[in-house]
Amino acid sequence: MVNSTLSYFLLSTYIHVGNLRYLCFMITTIVYIVIVVANTSLIVVICVNRSLHEPMYLFLCSLFVNELYGSSGLFPFLLVQILSDIHTVSAPLCFLQIFCLFTYVNIQFCNLAVMSYDRYLAICYPLQYNTRMTSHKALIFIILVWLYSFVKVLITLSLNIRLTLCGNIINSLYCSNYLVVKLACSDTQVNNFYGYFATVLTIFVPLFPILFSYMRILRVCFSGSKQTRQKALSTCTPHLVSLLNFSFGCGFEMFQSRFDKSGVPRALRIILSLYFLIIQPLMNPVMYGLQMSKLRNICKHVLCYKLLAGGRKNKSVSE
Repeated sequence: MVNSTLSYFLLSTYIHVGNLRYLCFMITTIVYIVIVVANTSLIVVICVNRSLHEPMYLFLCSLFVNELYGSSGLFPFLLVQILSDIHTVSAPLCFLQIFCLFTYVNIQFCNLAVMSYDRYLAICYPLQYNTRMTSHKALIFIILVWLYSFVKVLITLSLNIRLTLCGNIINSLYCSNYLVVKLACSDTQVNNFYGYFATVLTIFVPLFPILFSYMRILRVCFSGSKQTRQKALSTCTPHLVSLLNFSFGCGFEMFQSRFDKSGVPRALRIILSLYFLIIQPLMNPVMYGLQMSKLRNICKHVLCYKLLAGGRKNKSVSE
């Protein structure tokens, strides 16, 4: 149960913009619609086309589902807060948002780690790839990633809920685990210890397979043919860009929640605090959709088919 003495939190980072809030609401709504449409479209394309039922595309599907999940944990809440005069959130809803956003981050990093291992097998062991990484194994990896992330964050949340909180002002646009723990006036040693342990797990559990995979991939690239280097470049570039972009966004959010950021302009702090929750779900569908030739060609085929079907339907109506 949530601490009975605290029924809501106050989010103090929102700026009073007057009638501009309606413009902010429209822009945020458009961004959310684009994220939902882009990620859902690629999920449907991968699920419907049997030729894409391969490990690499299954991992991509998991990535896109997670981006929908993380966006849904932020955007509806953000839209309500933009139109509100008083930026409060009930305690149960706040803890639910913490759970959604934390699992989103964990799943994203772990999914990217598994994808790096998949690329390592595809590039370093191309002849053995189909036996080493099957669709069945890929599904097991995906289930383990999601299950591990949910259990890990549930433990964090259960430790937070037991705390006695002596304040309710959160200096953020949304609920943050660390900022809620800072409001506690009871003993937080267990929370702090598990928090550091969980941070290490979040960073280093995915980091080891990523470093291992790319060290091996680079080794093969330097000793292999030009064709091998081109294949490695085309398949690894979107993954590396996605990994570095997400790491930057999460790193800044972790930094600003723990250190004094009074020297950083408030508007910039707001933009950067939302960076990993907005740019990643926008960028990944576009980047992977354009870079992965098989996925790109099927998307083009589906789009052209719909356009032709729509054109024929309009023509028949006009006749």
